[in-house]
Amino acid sequence: MLLEDQRFAHEDLERLEQGISDRISEEPRNIRERLTRDHQIAEFLDRIQGQSQRLLDIYKDADGLRAKEVQDISTGDPFEEFYKHLEEIKDFHRRYPNEPVENLERAYKRRHPGEGDLYTSEIEHMFTGEESYGQFFDLTMIHEEYLNLPGVKRLTYLQYLDQFDVFTQPQLPVKRENKLTDKYFKYVEHLASYLENFIKRIKPLEPLDELFAKLDKEFEQLWEANQVPGWGEEDMTASAPKTEGTGEGIWCADCEKEFKNENVYRNHLTGKKHLRAAEAKKASGATPDANSRPNGMGAAVHRLKEKAIAEREHRIRSLARVLQDERQATRVNVERKQGMTERERQMELEALMGDTADMGPLRREEESDSEGEEKIYNPLKLPLAWDGKPIPYWLYKLHGLGVELSCEICGNFVYMGRRAFDKHFSEARHIYGLRCLGITQQTSLFREITKIEDALRLWEKLERDRKKEKDARDNVVQMEDAEGNVMPERIYHDLQKQGIL
Repeated sequence: MLLEDQRFAHEDLERLEQGISDRISEEPRNIRERLTRDHQIAEFLDRIQGQSQRLLDIYKDADGLRAKEVQDISTGDPFEEFYKHLEEIKDFHRRYPNEPVENLERAYKRRHPGEGDLYTSEIEHMFTGEESYGQFFDLTMIHEEYLNLPGVKRLTYLQYLDQFDVFTQPQLPVKRENKLTDKYFKYVEHLASYLENFIKRIKPLEPLDELFAKLDKEFEQLWEANQVPGWGEEDMTASAPKTEGTGEGIWCADCEKEFKNENVYRNHLTGKKHLRAAEAKKASGATPDANSRPNGMGAAVHRLKEKAIAEREHRIRSLARVLQDERQATRVNVERKQGMTERERQMELEALMGDTADMGPLRREEESDSEGEEKIYNPLKLPLAWDGKPIPYWLYKLHGLGVELSCEICGNFVYMGRRAFDKHFSEARHIYGLRCLGITQQTSLFREITKIEDALRLWEKLERDRKKEKDARDNVVQMEDAEGNVMPERIYHDLQKQGIL
């Protein structure tokens, strides 16, 4: 029945919209939940497009079946049509008794990871451990493939992360004619495919088809204008192998060198340098004649191969700019891991794989049950001992831990027990409070003083005493005898009374 299919499609669209609304209303707690939500929404959007197209086809009614069905219901006996379709339904279920019925109410209902959600398991297998749910690149295999290219520099993984999107010399010491080999084509193909697949996995809701179409259009414009880096006419001239020298000597195409003397040329043919150059030319599959002088059908094929490779290089450069944040995060992560020991890396991997924050409610309920079994009964709120259990009550009373002693100098901080109170006078909190009051010397004299007023009064008295003592020292009268000896006045008068002076 087309009308039933139409009703089902409308209901499906409403359920899909509600499912998307439910997922957007809740903020994901971590990157795993965010990716799960985004991929679910992307799947729902694709289904909405499919159902909408199906509805449009039904409403267009190109074959007239919908109009005929409406006419049969409206003009004929409605009960006859009803029982006719009911008999068709019963016949279908007699033939397929175990056919499952799709429950739209549960199909798009938001589920937790522990409830058997299909999308969660897909996210688990969508990323490698090195990618950490799309936070970092995993270019280790492609880096190995790069190192196997003939003539490239031996770059470390960190150096490769900085230069994998550079395809011009001197960063990539591969000549233009050597780029046409199958090995290099596979390398750029794998790198471009990885970046495309990576951005699709981490950004499923973005209009990536528009992005890829824009990159293709941009490349076509650059290619027509001969402005693709490394593939312009000037690059062809600079990188084309020489086919002859000055014309005065003998030219060696393998070594790209001219020899003035024929004997020297013949002797160098058996040398190691010439043999290595010849093997390299043979391994690359490029000959000077094939690459420097293409003509006819060979020239067209040659240009198509160049365009295919240049298109992938352009896409790699463009996607690397779009994924600049992930690229920088990958570099930081690799540097951090290089400073870790193997044991630390293993512990970090175990912590990542065993993250309880992302587990389902069943696992969290088990953990809460186990925590409930180990819950300590402490109604008196006694302090905990070294084993995590409350201390005995008699010990609590013996040390007077129930007595609250406050100190105004410490900001009215309350100390439980006499022992902690006596100890705090030499601690940083009390000394800092004294310094805030201007008391910087002889802090040991202020022990047992907890009031700010008492401490200031004692400090003022100590200051007065120090001032009097200083004045007494400064105001001592000095006397001098006939011989010029200087002495205090008191000693001078004593000596004078004794008749010594």
